[in-house]
Amino acid sequence: MITKKIKILIGKPGLDGHDRGAKVTALALRDAGMEVIYTGLHQTVEQIVRAAVQEAVDVVGLSIMSGAHLPICQKLLDLMKVEGIQEIPVVVGGVIPKQDIPKLSELGVAGVFPGGTSFDQIVDGINEVAK
Repeated sequence: MITKKIKILIGKPGLDGHDRGAKVTALALRDAGMEVIYTGLHQTVEQIVRAAVQEAVDVVGLSIMSGAHLPICQKLLDLMKVEGIQEIPVVVGGVIPKQDIPKLSELGVAGVFPGGTSFDQIVDGINEVAK
């Protein structure tokens, strides 16, 4: 049986210039057999959504270190709905306080991977939400 490779877009929204975690995670996902599209630093939510549409991704992943994860995720999910791609699961990683994880879930974020989450947990989580 041929299984389809999961195609994930990793976006770095906003002015945060810290992308080492996103790049290392992208490599771990690639090594796990996923196709990874990395948008690079300083992307707007609109650019990330446009890339998700153009690349026909299975999952959108955000790496957020700035503390603005709640408004960024809300804006992204709202724009995905406008663009008709709200069925694509969104995951977020980075500096995410534990008390914000339920809030992100309520917004519709499918997976949250705070700093310190193992690559195995991230890979398993993305495999789960991509089903």
